[in-house]
Amino acid sequence: MARRRPRGRDVNGIMVLDKPGGMSSNDAVQKAKKLFAARKVGHTGSLDPLATGVLPLCFGEATRFSRYLLESDKKYTTRVIFGVSTDSGDADGKVIRERPVGRLTRAAVDKALDAYRGEIQQVPSMFSAVKHQGQPLYKLARKGIEVERKARSVTVYSIEIGEFAGDELDLDIHCSKGTYVRTIVHELGESLGCGAHVTALRRTMAGPFGESDLVTFEMLGRSGEDIGEGADRKPLEAWLQPVSSAVRQWPEVTLTGDAAYYLRQGQPVIVPHAPTEGWVRLAQAASPETSEGNGARFLGVGEILDDGRVAPRRLIPAN
Repeated sequence: MARRRPRGRDVNGIMVLDKPGGMSSNDAVQKAKKLFAARKVGHTGSLDPLATGVLPLCFGEATRFSRYLLESDKKYTTRVIFGVSTDSGDADGKVIRERPVGRLTRAAVDKALDAYRGEIQQVPSMFSAVKHQGQPLYKLARKGIEVERKARSVTVYSIEIGEFAGDELDLDIHCSKGTYVRTIVHELGESLGCGAHVTALRRTMAGPFGESDLVTFEMLGRSGEDIGEGADRKPLEAWLQPVSSAVRQWPEVTLTGDAAYYLRQGQPVIVPHAPTEGWVRLAQAASPETSEGNGARFLGVGEILDDGRVAPRRLIPAN
């Protein structure tokens, strides 16, 4: 029986989507996949439908490196309303309790936030995408089912108060992967005795990507051959960043042709002047056969071993 060929065309790169509110991350992936007629697209960490902002989408070969974006640190801005608690911890949920706010001060809120700075233990919300026996928790929650969840260790590098007026305030949060802002807000409200929930959430950073990298669906709609003449008309691929941008914050190690050959065979190699530890971005020195524009060719990622050699960890297949 003949194997069915995957539909779509080969598209490689990363698009940093400004996810609109009201759309799930999976819906965003499917829309982008259709716009590009791409064979393979995946996101790098879900954003709730209520949330907006930085959602890197990996196309083709970039999906090989999506795990490094999934594991990266994030930044968010969120709007909080005190006095109202919802079952989901955000404005999309059902109101379960209302309480008077009283006279909250910035100092009192900031002191309460100390409990959520640094390394903390956090129990994922029942309305999160964490899976229980193969089922996302939010699907169980919608059926009225609650299951026991284990606390996870996450790190909140900083959490700062922005605008604060009456029973509303803005928070700026820099945190590790797996941190749930809704959970922080819910627990903050409980600690202050009045309850709270998220009314707006925007991701402003995911790993190496920030708001300056964002592309909207409106921008994509002005691209392509079927669009009338205009200043912002350009091919869809022009909105993609290279596959290597997934790890652009890592130091680059450039290899000669021979070293690249042995690395592709799975062998660690010695590279002069390489970093002494950690993960690195691997590139092959430019030559007429390997150059990409005026630069070296991205090979993948590697790790520095204790003896100083560079070991391959995930590579792009050779053409």
